[in-house]
Amino acid sequence: MTESGVEAAGTKATTETGGKLELGPVGHLGDRLFGGLARGSGGLVVLIVAFVGIFLLALAIPALIDDKSSFLFSRIWEPGGDEPRFGIAALFYTTVISSIIAMLIAVPIAIGVALFVTYYAPKRLAAPVAHAVDLLAAVPSIIYGLWGILFFAPILRPVINGLSSALGWIPLFEKPPGDNVGVVFTASVVLAIMILPVVTAISREIFAQTPISHREGALALGATRWEMIRLSVLPYGRSGVVSASMLGLGRALGETVAVLIILSVPNGNDPWNSSIFAGGETFASKIANNAAEFDSPEKTGAYIAAGLVLFVVTFLVNSAARIIVDRSTPGAKRPRRNRRAGAATEGASA
Repeated sequence: MTESGVEAAGTKATTETGGKLELGPVGHLGDRLFGGLARGSGGLVVLIVAFVGIFLLALAIPALIDDKSSFLFSRIWEPGGDEPRFGIAALFYTTVISSIIAMLIAVPIAIGVALFVTYYAPKRLAAPVAHAVDLLAAVPSIIYGLWGILFFAPILRPVINGLSSALGWIPLFEKPPGDNVGVVFTASVVLAIMILPVVTAISREIFAQTPISHREGALALGATRWEMIRLSVLPYGRSGVVSASMLGLGRALGETVAVLIILSVPNGNDPWNSSIFAGGETFASKIANNAAEFDSPEKTGAYIAAGLVLFVVTFLVNSAARIIVDRSTPGAKRPRRNRRAGAATEGASA
């Protein structure tokens, strides 16, 4: 029966027992309103992202045209003057290396905490630990920055000295002269602490949603608790952990205040140092630290161009995360059809 037929039939229907069932009027106004709001919300998000990208691109193009050096491969940053020269090589390196180190530290710890809270800790202990980890996300960035440079950096000094003594022959771990505590390694450890609650919370929720039939089935077959986690929980939550990690990576790439406070800005006359035990600047800290220089379109365009690169990097990270999640989600791929088996089946049915 069509929708008009249902409406014409009135609000009464006869049940199998012969009684009459009162039905409310059938209407679709709410469905249309909700569908329109949902589509409008999705379209609004896409438009906001597009407008931000267009805004950055429109302001960055004139500065990029006037740039007298290689924007992608130069480490010089002199956006003013008649012949501006600026490049993002040093900014890109510091941003990426600090975020990678933060991820290498935070993700294994987050997975361990999530598994402990979900499957190992008693109920009386699991809730306080989960709340304590979640509270880390409520701490302001400026508090992390002040705590990192004043309290945590001196604690990391023996670690830095030990790593440089053991691995100093590698340029990445070579310690420059001096006793600088505002180094990339310190900023990376603080970033790891900042993204830890994000990765832990999402991983914990994903691990808790593992079907009980998978867990109980593994235990019934004689698997230990760790074997049950390795064979059932971790494969089920892989896509969720990847999503959580990429979300934390996006937070690390764009963190500004804490990194700005911790990292020491190298002297422009000093040679560039690729060591994680040296100072540096990320995209976000560079823009925030030099906001007072936005006094001309040329200088502003240079910093906007750096922000555009950060925008593109973050977008690519999120896109890569979505691709990884889609490929690792069970049932995301359609099984390939065996042509020979299909031909044989069709022949047999014929």
